[in-house]
Amino acid sequence: MYFAAISAVLISVTLRSAESRSPLFAIGNGNSGCNIKGNISADGEHIYHVPGQKYYSVTKITEAKGERWFCSEAQAVAVGWRQSKR
Repeated sequence: MYFAAISAVLISVTLRSAESRSPLFAIGNGNSGCNIKGNISADGEHIYHVPGQKYYSVTKITEAKGERWFCSEAQAVAVGWRQSKR
């Protein structure tokens, strides 16, 4: 039962990604056109920052911690991240 649920989620994500022709998130340095920073705060909160926000320029992405780049705000929200309040 558990395996079937995981398989269904993976198939759904794969199909969504293939249909949109863009990844749900990107790993990289923002040069791929995905410039929304997905940062994990010290208390574990998943927050994304868009260019122009107060802390965007000082926010660093550490992929080893699970932080990532997103190509759109919708992609970040779809996987449970919230926008920075500032």
